[in-house]
Amino acid sequence: MAFLIAFHWGWLLGALALGFAMGWVAVVHRAPGVPRPGIWLLAALAVLLVAAALTNLIPGRAGYWLELLLMMFVPYLAGCAVGSWLRAWVVFRSMRAKSLG
Repeated sequence: MAFLIAFHWGWLLGALALGFAMGWVAVVHRAPGVPRPGIWLLAALAVLLVAAALTNLIPGRAGYWLELLLMMFVPYLAGCAVGSWLRAWVVFRSMRAKSLG
């Protein structure tokens, strides 16, 4: 795991930046949400993928790509969370400034 982080730090930083950008845009985007069965299906898929990576169920190059995918997903989600939180904070401040002034 440390090898993956040391070797792919640029890609991980890129995933973080892309997640930040998507989080920033997601506050403005007004699309319908994912239905609850879809959320459960995606969560089950994520659990299965993590379990396959932890048990080395998928050997060789495919296992390496699976671990890299899962490792890049974490900074992407963190960037999404931070980006959407900052965008909501900026929008809230600007709306509050308009109502006060």
